[in-house]
Amino acid sequence: MNGGLTLDFEPLVPALVLAGLAIAALLLLAVAHWRRARGAWWRTLAAALLLATLANPSLIREQRAYHKDIAVLLIDDSPSQAISDRKARTDAAAKAVEEAARAFPDLELRIVRTGNSGDAATRDSGTTLFSALEGALADVPRRRFAGAILISDGQIHDVPGAAPVGPLHLLVTGQKGERDRRLVIVSAPAFGLVDRPVSLSFRVEDEGRNEPIPVSLRVDSGAPRTLTVLPGRDTTVEIPLSHGGQTVIELEAAAGPQELTPINNRAVVSVNGIRDRLRVLLISGEPHPGERTWRNLLKADPSVDLVHFTILRPADRLDGTPVNELSLIAFPIRELFEVKLNEFDLIIFDRYRRRNLIPNTYLKAIADYVERGGAVLEVAGPAFATSDGLYYSPIGQILPGEPTGRLLEQPFRPLVSEVGHRHPVTQGLTGSDGAIPRWGRWFRQVELQGRGGQPVLEGPNGSPLLLLARVGEGRVAQLASDQVWLWTRGYDGGGPQAELLRRLAHWLMKEPALEEEDLIAVARGGRLEISRRSLTPGSSTVTVTDPAGNASDVRLSEDGSGTARGSLTLSGPGLYRLTDGTRSRVVAVGAVNPREYSDVRATDKVAGPVIEASGGGIAWLADGNLPDLRRVSEGRNASGRGWLGLVQRQDFDVTGVATTPLMPGLLVLLAALGLLMMAWHREGR
Repeated sequence: MNGGLTLDFEPLVPALVLAGLAIAALLLLAVAHWRRARGAWWRTLAAALLLATLANPSLIREQRAYHKDIAVLLIDDSPSQAISDRKARTDAAAKAVEEAARAFPDLELRIVRTGNSGDAATRDSGTTLFSALEGALADVPRRRFAGAILISDGQIHDVPGAAPVGPLHLLVTGQKGERDRRLVIVSAPAFGLVDRPVSLSFRVEDEGRNEPIPVSLRVDSGAPRTLTVLPGRDTTVEIPLSHGGQTVIELEAAAGPQELTPINNRAVVSVNGIRDRLRVLLISGEPHPGERTWRNLLKADPSVDLVHFTILRPADRLDGTPVNELSLIAFPIRELFEVKLNEFDLIIFDRYRRRNLIPNTYLKAIADYVERGGAVLEVAGPAFATSDGLYYSPIGQILPGEPTGRLLEQPFRPLVSEVGHRHPVTQGLTGSDGAIPRWGRWFRQVELQGRGGQPVLEGPNGSPLLLLARVGEGRVAQLASDQVWLWTRGYDGGGPQAELLRRLAHWLMKEPALEEEDLIAVARGGRLEISRRSLTPGSSTVTVTDPAGNASDVRLSEDGSGTARGSLTLSGPGLYRLTDGTRSRVVAVGAVNPREYSDVRATDKVAGPVIEASGGGIAWLADGNLPDLRRVSEGRNASGRGWLGLVQRQDFDVTGVATTPLMPGLLVLLAALGLLMMAWHREGR
């Protein structure tokens, strides 16, 4: 604790009065000195003494408590600091700076490590030293900030536009002239249309090399495809999206002759596949009360383009009614089933009866269309139980249910089968819980004998009511009743017809969320939550391979609803590969192309302008000479050859004040009277 002396004035009269007296005295004394009057100097001394007394000067002594200046040592612990000998250089430099700071009793050194936070799986902010510096100085007055020393490879991703109030110094841990090959994604779409290619652009950077570089490309962990690219040039490839949902694209460039790390030789792009407007062809074999159920449902979906034809009069039935009174257009059989068949995503036959309207050649084309990946829904009317039904056409080879020839006409409530409680089309339908469903009755069903697929709904005597099947690359659904419209009308309490039919249509059109056999993984809260949906009951084990190549077995427990669940702690961002022996899944977690590894070459260029603007200096630790640490006065340069400076602020708080008057009243009065008497004495001689 030290003190400081200052001179202070507290006038006994107002300042204007004191100024007026001083001016008047000055004029009178000036006249006296001009006339060379005797005793003028004695009067001058007396006036000066009286004016000084009125000014009331005091000597103030402050009791001061000086604070230590605060310097910050920022240590970069980001993953790129683990490359080569950077970690060892960082630790040695940090220890040396800490020991040097102890030699200054008026300096407090705060040590901050940053870059090793545990939320790397969900965040990709790169190396943020300046944010850490701001946090370290949050409670520090700027008048106490002596400066900061940054130990880093120089790849800092939050460099501000202006320097803080105080010198910044950078100790670079890498070596000058480092080289590293890296793969950079130039442009990649976040979304794409299914069955259409998306364009992906990338570039391989490797300074000083011109020979072609092989790059491996893999889609959804499929077979790799090798591309040959020239370094420094953008390359564009077309990637087909074969399914909805996430498509994971992996790129990996071959290792170069000088590599700091192979991590940035790889890049991952995740593209979400979405379907364009779905095209549905609805063919109603005859007008009936339930015809509008399908039409209204499909027309209400904005993602569906519906083409609907109702056969009002078959070609083999002649009467006297003019054609222009029965239909708006002729049924375009050739255009639909030969020219544009493959443009449809779903074909629905609603109570269709074979009457030689659609030749068997075209029905066979529809069966082939399903084998190639199309979808057909057959809604059976009474004719399906007869030889006029579609089963006795080429389409019969793809239908999962065979008619027995019986038409069951009795009240019944559709029941969700055992497998139906596990299938996403019928799982958890509104009103399906309980032994007896809380929905209305139907009164007619074509009796079927299942030949394959899954009977998710059952009618009287356990007869299959709704059958779902996969045929080749496509899908088929068979509804053995045409009375779902009763639920639409609300008869006997109605039922979840919209929910059921919407799920059914989207399952046929391969909506990923309705896959009955699927392996799903989602990252939440630092864990990878895994679920396996299957029609086969029982728990299972999934093998998970993390980005580092470490494999772990995760036991999934069945919850009774067709889904088994389990979880795994995430080890970091990147690609996680899952397999249960049958299905495989690739999941991109967090920042799969970390900003931290976008460029790992040591540099003084990124933070150089801010360091220079602050008056600080830069030193390369690989040169072998750690700069000395010095204290410098404010306003002076804070760096020089072989040394770095921290400003000496000398901030203090005043803890007490002692005031000593310099003009004691009685002594001043006696002195003034004595001076006036001397003046009178001099003038009287």
